[in-house]
Amino acid sequence: MLEVQELTKKYGKTTAADRVTFTVPPGNIGVLLGPNGAGKSTVIKSIAGLLKYTGGIGICRMPARSLEAKKVFAYVPEIPSMFPSLSVEEHLEYISRAYGLGDCREYMEELLERFEMSDKRDKLGNELSKGMMQKVSICCALLIRPKVILFDEPMVGLDPKAIKELKDVILELKEHGVTVLISTHMLEMVQELWDIVFVMEKGSIVSSCTREEANGRNLDELFFSVTEGDGE
Repeated sequence: MLEVQELTKKYGKTTAADRVTFTVPPGNIGVLLGPNGAGKSTVIKSIAGLLKYTGGIGICRMPARSLEAKKVFAYVPEIPSMFPSLSVEEHLEYISRAYGLGDCREYMEELLERFEMSDKRDKLGNELSKGMMQKVSICCALLIRPKVILFDEPMVGLDPKAIKELKDVILELKEHGVTVLISTHMLEMVQELWDIVFVMEKGSIVSSCTREEANGRNLDELFFSVTEGDGE
C-alpha cells in the first residue's frame, strides 16, 4: 500500500504540491496524470525520498523515510543514472548487496534475458544508450521484489518489445499484490493497466477515479474532461 497524506512542498513562495492526498491499495495500479507544471514530479520525487516535504508518506503502513520501508520500495526514475565504470551485471550485483538479497543469481539472469540485456551484461554504464539504461534501471528495481514500486515515465526510450515486457511485468506485479504507481504523459501506454487514476493541476489532486467508476471511459476522456473543464 502507498499512502500520501497532506503532502506539501514549497520552493520559496511557490507551492509545487499543496496538501496532496491519495492512496493506492495493494494489488492496484495507480496512474498519476497532469499537465506540465502540475506538480507530478514534485510528488514523485517526494515519495522516492529525493525531496524534503511536510505531510506524511506511508509504504506498507510504515513511514516512507524508515529503513524498513525503503527495503520494500523500488523507484524507476524518468532519467536513469548509471555508475559510469560499472557494468550492467555489476549494477545488479550492487543492488543485490545493498539490499542484502543473498543468492538471487537465477532471478537476475531471468531479468536480463527478459529485457534482452544478457548480451550487454559487460557493457559499462557510460556505454549504454538511453533505452538500455532504462532497462537496467527497471531490472534493478524489480530485483528487490518490491511491495511498492514507483515508475516515472517508464516507457520513454524503450523499444516495442521492452514496452510489451514491461506491461506484462506490471500486470504480474499486480497479480502478486504489489502496489504500483505510474506517472506518465503517454496515456495510450497505460490504457489497459490502470485501476485508479489521479489527476493533478496546480499542485493539487483535482480528480480521482477508479476503473469501475469510469464506466467505460478511457484515460484520455477522463484526463481531458478534468483539465479542459468538461467534467469532474
